Amino acid sequence: MTVDAVTPQQITVGVLALQGGVIEHISLLQKAAAQLSSQSSTPTPQFSFIQVRTAAQLSQCDALIIPGGESTTMAIVARRLGLLDPLREFVKVQHKPTWGTCAGLVMLASAASATKQGGQELIGGLDVKVLRNRYGTQLQSFVGDLRLPFLEEGEPFRGVFIRAPVVEEIISSGPGTAEVDEVAKLKGNQVEVMGTYPKPQGTGEGEDIVAVRQGNVFGTSFHPELTDDVRIHTWWLKQVVEGLKSGGRDVQAQS
Repeated sequence: MTVDAVTPQQITVGVLALQGGVIEHISLLQKAAAQLSSQSSTPTPQFSFIQVRTAAQLSQCDALIIPGGESTTMAIVARRLGLLDPLREFVKVQHKPTWGTCAGLVMLASAASATKQGGQELIGGLDVKVLRNRYGTQLQSFVGDLRLPFLEEGEPFRGVFIRAPVVEEIISSGPGTAEVDEVAKLKGNQVEVMGTYPKPQGTGEGEDIVAVRQGNVFGTSFHPELTDDVRIHTWWLKQVVEGLKSGGRDVQAQS
C-alpha cells in the first residue's frame, strides 16, 4: 500500500544569526512565503522564521539558512556556542533542508582552500572543495548577471559577489577511498551544478561554479538576500516543502 505525501501544516525556518545578512534573509523569506501563498491553489504551510543562536533554537527548525560573513569567525563562534556539532547533525544526519550563501557555502563544503593559517572547521554536507575569496578583496566586490536554469524564465538574476567563494572541485568518494576529480569529468555525480559565472579575465577559460545542490543541501557563492529579487528564496521554500513531504532526506524536487 502506498501512502500519499502530506504537506506539513507548519514549517519553521531558521537563519543562523552569528554574522551576515540575517534580517535581510528573513525579510525575503517572508515575502517568498507570501508569494507562495498567493500563487497556490491549494493550502500552503504556515511558515515561521526565527534567528538561531543556540542549539535549542536550532532544534525547533525544519530548515536552515547559513548566511554570509567570515567563515573562519563563524566556525569559531559556532564552536564556542556549542553549535558546530548540532549543525553537523542537522545537515548530515537529520538531512534537513539547508542553504548556505557565500560564507555559508564555505561552511557547508567538505573542504576549503585559501583558508587562514591553521585551516578552519566546516559543517560539511556538500561533497565539494571551495576556493575562498575567488574574486579578491571587499573592494573588488561586484554585481553580475546570472542565468540560473532552476528559476523560471525571466530576467537574469543579479548576483551580489562579496569576497565570494566558488566551487573549484567536486569530491568523489569510493569505498575506503576519497579522490578529487575535475568537475568536467564527473558527469552524473550527486552534486548538481545549479549556476555558473564566467571566470575573471586572465584566469582561464570556462565558468566558475557559483551554485550547487546535493540532496538536502544548497549553496550559492553570491548573496540573494542583498537584492529585492525574491525568486531564489521562493524556489528554495518550495524545495523545503517538497523535501519535508518526502521525509526530508532528498530535496531533489523538479526545478
